[in-house]
Amino acid sequence: MPALQSPWFIPHVTVYMFSYSLLGCAFLIALATFSGKFNINSDPLGPVDTLVYIGTAFLTFGMLSGSLWAKEAWGHYWNWDPKETWALVTWLSYMLYIHLRLFGHGRAGEKKLSVRTLCVLLIFCFACLQMCWWGVNYLPSAHDSVHIYNR
Repeated sequence: MPALQSPWFIPHVTVYMFSYSLLGCAFLIALATFSGKFNINSDPLGPVDTLVYIGTAFLTFGMLSGSLWAKEAWGHYWNWDPKETWALVTWLSYMLYIHLRLFGHGRAGEKKLSVRTLCVLLIFCFACLQMCWWGVNYLPSAHDSVHIYNR
């Protein structure tokens, strides 16, 4: 397929795979923390935050490189394709986690978000990532997707 001959193909896919691996590690630590099997120092999500921040940065670059590739291949940056839409949902869910970690500590006298709540959010984020990576291929709307290359 001519679209796969683009110079954007390798950086786009490589950056996404690196992002998925970092976010997968964050998911595993969050799952262990949620189950009570992993707890370090006073901030058990400290290592998770680093993984999520870096993974989301790479996720952002993957989306940007994908939009530049789409402009080159199909003439537009965004198509609201099921894969693109789920990539956006995934990105927004991780941005929600980052926002809550950076700014969701509550004002004086307000209750802070619990570690378990943040772990549940990370589990949801990873479920969105899995839907983006694997799940959209099973959606009826994906049959007309520009991201299906095995036709």
